[in-house]
Amino acid sequence: MAVRPPDRTENENYGDLEKDVEAAADANPVVQTEKHTGIARTVTAQDWTGPDDMENPLNWSMGKRVYTTTVPALLGFIVTLGSSIYTPGVPGIMEQFGVSSTVALLGLSLYVLGLAFGPVLAAPLSESLGRRAVYLMSLPLLSLFTLGAGFSQTFPQFVVCRFFAAFFGSPTLAVGGGTNADVWPPVDRAVATSLFILAPFAGPALGPTVGGFAVSAKGWRWTQWPILFISVAAFIYMLFMKETYKKVILQKRAKRLGIPPPPKTGPTGLAAIKFLVMVTLIRPIHMIFTEPIVGSFSLYIAFNFAVLFGFFDAFPIVFEGVYGFGLGDAGLVWLSVLIGCLLGVGTVIVVDRFTYRKEYEKSHKEGRAGIVPPEHRLYAAMMGSFGLPIALFWFGWTSRVDIHWISPVLAAIPFAWGNICVFCSAALYLVDTYGPMTGASALAANGLARYILGAAFPLFTIQMYNKLGIAWATSLFGFVAIALLPIPWVLFRYGPQIRALSKYDTIKA
Repeated sequence: MAVRPPDRTENENYGDLEKDVEAAADANPVVQTEKHTGIARTVTAQDWTGPDDMENPLNWSMGKRVYTTTVPALLGFIVTLGSSIYTPGVPGIMEQFGVSSTVALLGLSLYVLGLAFGPVLAAPLSESLGRRAVYLMSLPLLSLFTLGAGFSQTFPQFVVCRFFAAFFGSPTLAVGGGTNADVWPPVDRAVATSLFILAPFAGPALGPTVGGFAVSAKGWRWTQWPILFISVAAFIYMLFMKETYKKVILQKRAKRLGIPPPPKTGPTGLAAIKFLVMVTLIRPIHMIFTEPIVGSFSLYIAFNFAVLFGFFDAFPIVFEGVYGFGLGDAGLVWLSVLIGCLLGVGTVIVVDRFTYRKEYEKSHKEGRAGIVPPEHRLYAAMMGSFGLPIALFWFGWTSRVDIHWISPVLAAIPFAWGNICVFCSAALYLVDTYGPMTGASALAANGLARYILGAAFPLFTIQMYNKLGIAWATSLFGFVAIALLPIPWVLFRYGPQIRALSKYDTIKA
């Protein structure tokens, strides 16, 4: 069993490279006087020149770091908005192309499937070109294929364009976590991570609202045009973003000053591509089946996410079929999901402040250098685990003509709240447990499971609701949610023992 010592922050990694830095400086010294301190120092591209190196994103101003965090969040919102904004247009798609409702929903399922595999493309691009380049390439490609989907004349053209729009847009979802890690130290990362995660949840929540009114006014093709309008504004907004990836920043510094570049670490060439595919695809699949922590959380979050996507079928059945809502009004129901997401993010932030941060400060006082057992990230997940089944049974058994429509609308709030509480806690827990590199594979595993299951559920939800009825179909989801509820509680209680059995390096705490 390999045990990983706690990760050090960027500002703590200077001692190990001191000799390399001195050697590089001796070989080609560059001395600069800093404007903000008036101190002359030898600048190197082997590592940061010190804990106060102003090119280190951790030392950027608060405003600059907040702006940098909002860029991937905005892009994540756009990419995921594209998934659900399509659903109000399904009847129009059926009429235009003469396909069944199940076939028409392939426009949703294949888009979600594209979100699952796009991150495989993100890793090599981010490693070689940096985070900013991925954002600058992904959004135009997403826009081009969205344009193609809007002008498609056949259904195969439409679904192919939808798949590739998501495939080329989804790298922003994978790289966004790296950007947050670049600009925020671990103790402050929960807030940034929660706000970043909110965006991909807000996208599906607002999609049916925007799409419903667009279809009502202009037809199904207008489910695609709002994505383009927002993308243009977002592209202009992100042009001011600076690179945050340390390796690329140091390479640019070396080129600018004519000094030795940072040392190459890890494999290069074809071996590097194989390594990145291993991290983003092969290792994640292996971890799902061999790591209880990764497998259990991937199953739990994938199910929660899949139910959310199943609601794209269930909500029209309830609010249009039972209560007689129009497309636009039925879309407004999804604002309750957005409210739940906002409450969930607030819960995660508050819980982190009163639990994890206290443990972090206590660790420093006790001389443990900020080492905190990752189980302290699970409080919000344990709270949220109760919201999911409660919401599902509430929704299922109050969606009746003789009960006011506000009841099932309100039921969606605790579902979204519990969903995002579990998701945020799991993301923080996995990274804290496995560290940055292996933790990235754990999150990739979670993403694969989440989007593959999310792509499957809409294809059978209508049939299930027609066969079982609203109450029992939703209750079936509720029973599964009860079965999965113990996962964060078990990991909180037995996490240290489970981590000790891992075949991967894990934190010793």
